[in-house]
Amino acid sequence: MREFTINGNDAGQRVDKFITKTVPSLPQSLIYKYIRLKRIKLNGKRCDINTRIHQGDVLQMYVNDSFFENSQEMAFLHVPAALDVIYEDENILLIDKKPGLVVHEDESGGIDTLINRILHYLYDKEEYRPQEENSFVPALCNRIDRNTGGIVIAAKNAAALRVLNQKIKDREIQKLYLCIVLGHPRPRSGVMTAYLEKDAAGNKVTVSDRKTGSNRTIVTAYRVLEENQKYSLVEVDLRTGRTHQIRAHFAYAGYPLLGDGKYGIGRENRIAGLDRQALYAYRLTFHFTSDSGCMSYLDGKTFTVPRVWFRDKYFPNHT
Repeated sequence: MREFTINGNDAGQRVDKFITKTVPSLPQSLIYKYIRLKRIKLNGKRCDINTRIHQGDVLQMYVNDSFFENSQEMAFLHVPAALDVIYEDENILLIDKKPGLVVHEDESGGIDTLINRILHYLYDKEEYRPQEENSFVPALCNRIDRNTGGIVIAAKNAAALRVLNQKIKDREIQKLYLCIVLGHPRPRSGVMTAYLEKDAAGNKVTVSDRKTGSNRTIVTAYRVLEENQKYSLVEVDLRTGRTHQIRAHFAYAGYPLLGDGKYGIGRENRIAGLDRQALYAYRLTFHFTSDSGCMSYLDGKTFTVPRVWFRDKYFPNHT
C-alpha cells in the first residue's frame, strides 16, 4: 500500500487525474477498476474518479509496488541548467529561448529540452524538489517552435499555472513577434484574415482565402517598423494562434519570412546565409481584465528580449 498526502500543488484535481500524474505507469483502465473495487480510497473511504482532492487529504492505493518504480524520473539532471532568464519571481520564470532548442521532447527522443533545463535550474536552486511533490512538475504555459526564438513562460507552482493558462486562453497576455519578410508589405500596417488547414503528417499548413469544413480562421495584425532595399522588419500581433501561422500567412500574402525553409524562398535564404526563419517572440505584456488571483501583481507589466539576432544583423540602426 502507498499513501499520498495532498499538498497545495495537488489540490483541486480529480482523483483520476492526480493518479495519472503521480503513477504514470498505472493504466487508466486499472485506475477505474481499483477505484471501483475500493483498492484506491480517499481519507479511508470510497471515492469516485471525479472526486476533487483538497490539501491535507490522504489517498491510499492498494496497488502492486511495481507500478511505483521509477515514478520520480530525474532525466533533467543530464541536461544543462543554463537559461537566459528575462524575469523571475516565486511563481514564474520568463525565459528567452534560443532558436534550435525544442521546448518539449519530440519524435527525436532527445532529452535536452527547454522544460528539462528549467527543471534542472529550479532543482539546483532547491525550488523544485521532486521527492516532495506527488503530481506537480513545473510546466510551460506557452510553446515556441524549435527554430523560433523568444519568450516562454514557465510556472513554478500549480496556482500560477492555472491562472496563466486561463489568461492565455482568454487572450489577456499579449505576445508580440518580430520577423523579417522579403519585400515591403502594403499597407504598412493592417490586419490580415485567411483560412489555415493543417497537415499533421507533413508538419505543414496550407493557407487560402476560402472557408471550408476543415480549415480554421487565422487573423494576423502587423506593423512595418523599418525597411531596406530588400527586406522589411515587421512586428506581428497574433489574434489567433495556429500552427505556423505567421510564417504561412505572410508567405501566402506574398511576403515570406527570410530564412524560412518550409514556406520561404530557398534562393533568397541561401543568399542571406540563413538556415532558420527570422522570427522571434520578443515582447510580452500582461493585460488582465478579470480576476488574476496570485498573479495580479503582473498586470500592466511588459517584458522585452534585450537583443534579437536578426534585427541587429539586418537593421542595426533600429531603436
